[in-house]
Amino acid sequence: MSVLDGPVCGMTWGWTGVRGTWTGPDADASMRAMADHGVNWTALAYAALQQTPISTEIPFDEAPTVTDDEIVHAIRAAHDLGLKVCLKPVVNVADGAWRAHIGFFDRDVPGEPTWGEWFASYTAFIVHAARLAEAEGCEMLCIGCEMVRADAREAEWRALVAEVREVYSGPITYNCDKYQEDRLTWWDAVDVISSSGYYPIDEWDEQLDRIAPVVAASGKPFFFMEAGCPSRTGSPARPNDWALPGEPSGAEQLRYYRAMYEAIGRRDWVAGTMLWDWPARLYAEADAAGNDDYCPYGKPAGAYLRDTYLELREKASA
Repeated sequence: MSVLDGPVCGMTWGWTGVRGTWTGPDADASMRAMADHGVNWTALAYAALQQTPISTEIPFDEAPTVTDDEIVHAIRAAHDLGLKVCLKPVVNVADGAWRAHIGFFDRDVPGEPTWGEWFASYTAFIVHAARLAEAEGCEMLCIGCEMVRADAREAEWRALVAEVREVYSGPITYNCDKYQEDRLTWWDAVDVISSSGYYPIDEWDEQLDRIAPVVAASGKPFFFMEAGCPSRTGSPARPNDWALPGEPSGAEQLRYYRAMYEAIGRRDWVAGTMLWDWPARLYAEADAAGNDDYCPYGKPAGAYLRDTYLELREKASA
């Protein structure tokens, strides 16, 4: 817990990091509203786009990805609000494929794209972010998110971590996907274990039982780098499905939050949550009842979250 220095009462802000959205009055107001929910950590999450799951170039300095100036502005805005920052650069796929499917042949084949080519480009992206994180004093850096097919490339990830440590002195985490916590073989290379906890509402205890031995064996802190549920009917059973059809329902989101925090509250090894997610361009509070996305602003889950986070922080400081 010393690496994290207290509970992670967090929220992801700014996804997907579209150029032109991270600065200005709307972005600043959005971050202030987020901070008003008992938040003490934020993951500033932004995506660079590769064209297909088998592309090897990640042009992270091109639109639509936010610029370095926007990233620096957001980091400083968060710090000015007293928030700790986890910088979270993520690769997405322009054709709509999920990043978990990025992958190449196990062995290099002449004329075919390779893991080595991809990791060279990905490492440049992450090390660039690491330099920004170091310069701006970010309290954590996340080096990857839900890269399920890439997870098995242990040597490449270890090499990436080593390069990041050359330029960034803070703690490093990797955000594995749900159900993958016990499959990674290189947790010892990072400082903090984190995962996407989009578990069905009735599976929380079962999945926490599965994760617990991994955390105990690692001797490292653990938190959910992503977790949450859309405010939509049916979503508590499939919280990872952002496109699941259903009607807007703040009550369903609140039901999920209650179940999630009751379950993790019984596990003292869970350092907290970095909820998904809070947009840089926030909808009007008057429109909250009709919003069926993950953000809890103006919804019953938002009030519950504020109370829960403030209580957790008070207990930790007592």
